[in-house]
Amino acid sequence: MESIQILDAKKHVGETVQIGAWVANKRSSGKIAFLQLRDGTAYFQGIVVKTEVGEEVFQLAKNLNQETAVLVTGEIREDSRSKFGYEIGISGIEVVGESHEYPITPKEHGTDFLMDHRHLWLRSSKQHAIMQIRNEVIRATYEFFNNNGFIKIDPPILTGSAPEGTTDLFETNYFDQKAYLSQSGQLYMEAAAMAFGKVFSFGPTFRAEKSKTRRHLIEFWMIEPEMAFMHQEESLEVQEQYVAFLVQSVLDNCDYALDILGRDRAILEKYTKLPFPRISYDDAVELLQKNGFEDIQWGDDFGSPHETFIANSFDQPVFILNYPKAIKPFYMKPHPTRDDVVICADMIAPEGYGEIIGGSERATDYEFLLEQIRNHGLDENEYSWYLDLRKYGSVPHTGFGLGLERTVTWLSGIEHVREAIPFPRLLNRIYP
Repeated sequence: MESIQILDAKKHVGETVQIGAWVANKRSSGKIAFLQLRDGTAYFQGIVVKTEVGEEVFQLAKNLNQETAVLVTGEIREDSRSKFGYEIGISGIEVVGESHEYPITPKEHGTDFLMDHRHLWLRSSKQHAIMQIRNEVIRATYEFFNNNGFIKIDPPILTGSAPEGTTDLFETNYFDQKAYLSQSGQLYMEAAAMAFGKVFSFGPTFRAEKSKTRRHLIEFWMIEPEMAFMHQEESLEVQEQYVAFLVQSVLDNCDYALDILGRDRAILEKYTKLPFPRISYDDAVELLQKNGFEDIQWGDDFGSPHETFIANSFDQPVFILNYPKAIKPFYMKPHPTRDDVVICADMIAPEGYGEIIGGSERATDYEFLLEQIRNHGLDENEYSWYLDLRKYGSVPHTGFGLGLERTVTWLSGIEHVREAIPFPRLLNRIYP
């Protein structure tokens, strides 16, 4: 008898198989017990009929506690009424690991309670579906960049300098000097691009921001491509192709998860149509001012309400181009005809999910960068290696960073970014 995973059940219709699973829920009706089973790949219904299995097995099924681990034996059958489409007619049950007084019951629980039990909450169908979408975004990311001639380079997590200054960084002792948990791998990816042409990184980043919004995490994951011999407009094309590819990959490969989450596929399909719209920062400010946002002035950074309104003015993700130099990091290339803005763009996701990509063309002039480093109060000695990139064969180059958790939150259609990462680190939470 073959042991299978639930996700492979459709390949075994009519066969008697064995499945290792946990009991997520159960109910009984007279002489039939219904077990909701999960094995990590999907949720699945098991049917136990008393007249078919006998009194002992039937009573065992009726008395199984939530999250008891079992080995079930039975025949795979089609079941058009369930989201999964299949069920198992159970003929035998073996208890592998008992469970007693499981804290997360089918009733409603508060967010703090669920976060305290995150190690168990991950077992629920919704959280399971979100993690499946996260996994697909990661898988599709590697596919996209591998198929487009990029090489993956891993920047360090411990750094002696910061791409956006040392504000909001976690400082630590690195033997006899200061070090910081990385807020971005970008500067290192610029060095890698000068060696390999087109590169990308995927790793954890850290921001010591005292923020409690639904869009912010203290620890999150970033995908950061960098491309040599490329200008901003070409980068925008890569960005929109990448995001459309992620959306299509989720549509193609996450049917079960999208069903669990109740995500409207027609809405997601709109996000695969290219090109995405573009609006300048100047025009975005004017749009906001004409629609009741008297608080916004040219030179201000956009907050959540501003980004949401701009995004809702379009049916797809939208690029906001060329922000004021004063509110952007030191490394961005100045605009060729204006000294008040830089060549950059943020991609804002629809439906109120905010910025998912930030990117720019990078400054290539040594003297300009040195002046910027000094103007930002940074230690030029810490950035000497970065300045070297402008001394030895500097070329036009551009890059961007996509926040994994915000993207997963958006694609899943969920409310808060904390559910888009297995074990979130928030302002007041480092447990579990």
